[in-house]
Amino acid sequence: MRTDEAILAFSQSEKIKAGLIWSTTGLELLEGLPLDEKKGAQRIINSLMGLISREINLAKVVAGQGEWDSLKPYIDRAIAMLESGVPGEAIPQLSRALSKVTNIGQQTMSLLKEKELL
Repeated sequence: MRTDEAILAFSQSEKIKAGLIWSTTGLELLEGLPLDEKKGAQRIINSLMGLISREINLAKVVAGQGEWDSLKPYIDRAIAMLESGVPGEAIPQLSRALSKVTNIGQQTMSLLKEKELL
Protein backbone atom coordinates (compact mmCIF):
# COMPACT_ATOMS: atom_id res chain seq x y z
CA MET A 1 0.00 0.00 0.00
CA ARG A 2 1.31 3.42 -0.94
CA THR A 3 1.69 6.06 1.76
CA ASP A 4 -1.08 8.27 0.38
CA GLU A 5 -3.43 5.27 0.27
CA ALA A 6 -2.53 4.37 3.86
CA ILE A 7 -3.29 7.90 5.05
CA LEU A 8 -6.66 7.89 3.30
CA ALA A 9 -7.43 4.35 4.48
CA PHE A 10 -6.69 5.34 8.07
CA SER A 11 -8.90 8.42 7.77
CA GLN A 12 -11.74 6.43 6.21
CA SER A 13 -11.46 3.70 8.81
CA GLU A 14 -11.89 6.25 11.60
CA LYS A 15 -14.97 7.78 9.94
CA ILE A 16 -16.51 4.37 9.34
CA LYS A 17 -15.79 3.26 12.92
CA ALA A 18 -17.51 6.36 14.27
CA GLY A 19 -20.55 5.72 12.08
CA LEU A 20 -20.74 2.10 13.18
CA ILE A 21 -20.59 3.10 16.84
CA TRP A 22 -23.30 5.74 16.34
CA SER A 23 -25.51 3.23 14.51
CA THR A 24 -25.04 0.59 17.19
CA THR A 25 -25.85 3.08 19.93
CA GLY A 26 -28.94 4.17 18.03
CA LEU A 27 -30.09 0.58 17.68
CA GLU A 28 -29.59 0.00 21.40
CA LEU A 29 -31.59 3.13 22.25
CA LEU A 30 -34.32 2.17 19.79
CA GLU A 31 -35.51 -0.64 22.04
CA GLY A 32 -36.52 1.80 24.78
CA LEU A 33 -38.37 4.29 22.60
CA PRO A 34 -42.14 4.62 22.59
CA LEU A 35 -43.77 3.04 19.55
CA ASP A 36 -44.66 6.39 17.96
CA GLU A 37 -40.99 7.46 17.99
CA LYS A 38 -39.50 4.20 16.70
CA LYS A 39 -40.37 4.75 13.02
CA GLY A 40 -38.53 8.06 12.84
CA ALA A 41 -35.56 6.70 14.76
CA GLN A 42 -35.39 3.69 12.43
CA ARG A 43 -35.32 6.03 9.41
CA ILE A 44 -32.46 8.01 10.92
CA ILE A 45 -30.46 4.87 11.73
CA ASN A 46 -31.16 3.47 8.27
CA SER A 47 -29.87 6.71 6.71
CA LEU A 48 -26.77 6.57 8.86
CA MET A 49 -26.05 2.99 7.78
CA GLY A 50 -26.51 4.09 4.17
CA LEU A 51 -23.91 6.81 4.74
CA ILE A 52 -21.53 4.21 6.18
CA SER A 53 -22.04 2.10 3.08
CA ARG A 54 -21.15 5.07 0.87
CA GLU A 55 -18.05 5.80 2.97
CA ILE A 56 -16.96 2.20 2.39
CA ASN A 57 -17.40 2.69 -1.36
CA LEU A 58 -15.39 5.91 -1.16
CA ALA A 59 -12.64 4.13 0.80
CA LYS A 60 -12.31 1.54 -1.98
CA VAL A 61 -11.80 4.33 -4.51
CA VAL A 62 -9.41 6.60 -2.60
CA ALA A 63 -7.51 4.06 -0.51
CA GLY A 64 -7.32 1.02 -2.77
CA GLN A 65 -9.43 -2.13 -2.70
CA GLY A 66 -7.90 -3.77 0.37
CA GLU A 67 -10.39 -5.39 2.71
CA TRP A 68 -13.15 -2.82 2.29
CA ASP A 69 -15.40 -5.25 0.41
CA SER A 70 -15.50 -7.49 3.48
CA LEU A 71 -17.48 -4.80 5.36
CA LYS A 72 -20.37 -4.43 2.92
CA PRO A 73 -22.18 -7.73 3.65
CA TYR A 74 -22.37 -6.86 7.36
CA ILE A 75 -23.82 -3.42 6.64
CA ASP A 76 -26.25 -4.83 4.08
CA ARG A 77 -27.47 -7.47 6.55
CA ALA A 78 -27.83 -4.87 9.31
CA ILE A 79 -29.93 -2.66 7.03
CA ALA A 80 -32.08 -5.65 6.03
CA MET A 81 -32.65 -6.57 9.68
CA LEU A 82 -33.59 -3.02 10.60
CA GLU A 83 -36.03 -2.83 7.68
CA SER A 84 -37.46 -6.26 8.60
CA GLY A 85 -38.42 -5.08 12.08
CA VAL A 86 -35.70 -6.88 14.05
CA PRO A 87 -33.29 -4.01 14.75
CA GLY A 88 -31.66 -5.77 17.69
CA GLU A 89 -30.41 -8.46 15.30
CA ALA A 90 -28.49 -5.79 13.37
CA ILE A 91 -26.19 -5.07 16.32
CA PRO A 92 -24.01 -8.21 15.95
CA GLN A 93 -23.60 -7.44 12.24
CA LEU A 94 -22.38 -3.94 13.01
CA SER A 95 -20.06 -5.32 15.69
CA ARG A 96 -18.48 -7.64 13.14
CA ALA A 97 -18.07 -4.75 10.71
CA LEU A 98 -16.50 -2.69 13.50
CA SER A 99 -13.99 -5.45 14.16
CA LYS A 100 -13.06 -5.62 10.46
CA VAL A 101 -12.66 -1.87 10.08
CA THR A 102 -10.61 -1.71 13.28
CA ASN A 103 -8.23 -4.25 11.75
CA ILE A 104 -7.95 -2.16 8.59
CA GLY A 105 -7.22 0.94 10.67
CA GLN A 106 -4.63 -0.93 12.75
CA GLN A 107 -2.83 -2.19 9.65
CA THR A 108 -2.67 1.26 8.12
CA MET A 109 -1.61 2.82 11.43
CA SER A 110 1.24 0.32 11.68
CA LEU A 111 2.37 1.20 8.16
CA LEU A 112 2.24 4.92 8.92
CA LYS A 113 4.16 4.43 12.17
CA GLU A 114 6.78 2.42 10.29
CA LYS A 115 7.23 5.39 7.96
CA GLU A 116 7.30 7.70 10.99
CA LEU A 117 4.20 9.56 9.84
CA LEU A 118 2.32 8.90 13.08
